[in-house]
Amino acid sequence: MTKYNIWFFGSAIIATIVALPIITVFFSFFNETSNYLNLLKETFLIEYIVNSFSILFFVILLTFFLGAFSAYYISFYKFPFSNFFSWALILAFAVPGYIYAFSIIAFFENYGTAFTMLTYFFGENNYNLFIPKIDGAFGAVLAISFSLFPYVYVLTRASFYYQSSNYIEVGKNLGLSSKETLFKIILPSARPAIIAGLALVSMECLSDFGTVSFFSVNTLTTGIYNSWLAFDDLNSANQISFILLLFILLLFFIEIYSRNEAKYHQPGRGFKPIIKIQLSGKKSIIPCLICTLIFFISFIFPVSQMIYWTIKFPKYIQDIDIFKINLNTLLLVGLASLFIVTISLFINYGSRVSKSKILNSLTNFSISGYAIPGIILAVAFITFFSNLSDFLTRNFNIESTKTLFIGSIFGLILAYFIRFFSLSFNGIKSSYEKINNSIDESAYLLGYSKINTFLKIHIPYLSPSIVLIILLISLEVIKELPITMILRPFNFETFATQAYIYASQDLLEAAALPSLFLIFWSTVLILFSSKYILSKKN
Repeated sequence: MTKYNIWFFGSAIIATIVALPIITVFFSFFNETSNYLNLLKETFLIEYIVNSFSILFFVILLTFFLGAFSAYYISFYKFPFSNFFSWALILAFAVPGYIYAFSIIAFFENYGTAFTMLTYFFGENNYNLFIPKIDGAFGAVLAISFSLFPYVYVLTRASFYYQSSNYIEVGKNLGLSSKETLFKIILPSARPAIIAGLALVSMECLSDFGTVSFFSVNTLTTGIYNSWLAFDDLNSANQISFILLLFILLLFFIEIYSRNEAKYHQPGRGFKPIIKIQLSGKKSIIPCLICTLIFFISFIFPVSQMIYWTIKFPKYIQDIDIFKINLNTLLLVGLASLFIVTISLFINYGSRVSKSKILNSLTNFSISGYAIPGIILAVAFITFFSNLSDFLTRNFNIESTKTLFIGSIFGLILAYFIRFFSLSFNGIKSSYEKINNSIDESAYLLGYSKINTFLKIHIPYLSPSIVLIILLISLEVIKELPITMILRPFNFETFATQAYIYASQDLLEAAALPSLFLIFWSTVLILFSSKYILSKKN
C-alpha cells in the first residue's frame, strides 16, 4: 500500500512540473490552426522537417566516426600524446555549436581570417577564389558534429574499458586482422554504448537552434522561434513543437534502453583488462594525426579565432561589461545547481526510505525533462503561464502572475530545473544504489534518526557525486542558449546570450570576448569533472 507522505507528494509535484511543458505542447497541438501554420504547412513545413533530418543523418555519421574511432585508438593503443588526447578530446564540449558556427563563418568568409592569413604569408592576391565557402547545411553539420562527438567518445571509451582482452585473443585465434577484430568484435560489443551516445547526439542536434540559425538553415527549431518571435503566434510555435517533441522523446527512450543494455556488457568472471599496444614509428602516425586533427578542429580552431578577434579589436573589451556578465552567469549557475541538487537529494532519499513503486514511477517520469529541447520548453513555459495568468485574472481577479515566471530569475531557475533535473537525479541515484540498506539499519540501531543518517552518513558518501553533478549542471547552464534567451529578465545577459546577440547583429568581433569567457569557464568545469568522467571507478 502506498504511503501518501511528504516524499510521495514531493515527487508528485516535481513530476507535474516536468509534465507541464509536455502537456501544454500536447493540448496546443489540437487547438484551432492559425493562418500562419496553414501557410507554413503549404510552404515551408516539409522543408523544415527535411532539413532537420538531413542534418541529423550526416551529424550521426560524422560523430560516429569522430567519437568511436578516436575512442578505439585511445583505448587500445599507446602512441605519442595518447594520454593527453584521452582527456583533451573532451574539451570540445566547452565550445557550443553556435560559437563554432560563427568561428567557421568568420574564418572562411570573403576577406575573413583565412584571407588575412594568406595575404600576410604570401602577399596580395585574390585568395577568395581558392577559399572554400563553408555555409548552409554543410557548415551546420560540421559545427554540430565537432561540438557533440564527445558524447560518443566518452560512452564508447567507457565501454571499451570494460571489454575483456579475451575478446581480442579470440579474434587472434580466429586469424582476424586488427581491422577485422575492430569491426567484427570490438565495435559490436560496444554497440549499446555507441547507440546511447548517438541518441544523445541526435537529441541535441534536433534541439539545436543557435547553430542552424547562424547558417540560415530552416529547421523545426528555427520554425518554432520564428512563429513565436516574428509572428507572435504561440499556438503555431507549440504545434511545430509537438512534431519535434515526438521525435525527441523517441530518441530519449532509445537512449535509456541502450544505456540499460550496456549494463549487460559490464565485466564478469574471467575479465582481463585490455593491455594497450605500444605503437612507434610509422604505425603511430595515423592515430596521432587523427587525434591531433580532431582536437585542433574541435577546440583549438574556435578558441584561436576568439583570441585573434579579442586581440585585434581591443575596443570591445571596454564596450562590454564583462564583470556584470560574469556575475549574471555565475549567479544562474550557483542558484540552478543548488536548487536542482537539493531537490534531487530530497527525492532520492524519499525513494530510498519509502520503497514505493508508484513513487519510483513518478520519479522516473520526472527525468523526462531532459528530452524537452530548450526552445520547446521556453515556448511551452510562456504559453502555460500566460494562460494561467489570464485564467486567474479573469476568474479570481488576481493580478497577473505572468511576470513571476516569465522574464524573471525564478522562472529561469525553474526552467533549468525541468531541463536538467534528470542529470542530477540519475547521478545521485547511481551513487545511492552503492550504499547498502544494512548501513541504514545499523545507523538506526545505534540511535541515529533518519535525518541524522542522511546528513552524517549519506551526504559524506555522496559528496564526490554531488561535486561532479554541480560541475556538469554548471556546464549545461553556462552553455544553454534558447531557455536563457527567451525567459531571461530584460537586459540580463549571460555569456551565451551576449555572444549570440552580437553575432546575430553581424558583430562577430564583439562576440569574441563573451565567447572566450564562456569557453574558459566551460573548460575549467570540464577539466575538474574529467577525472570523474574518465575515472575507472566511475
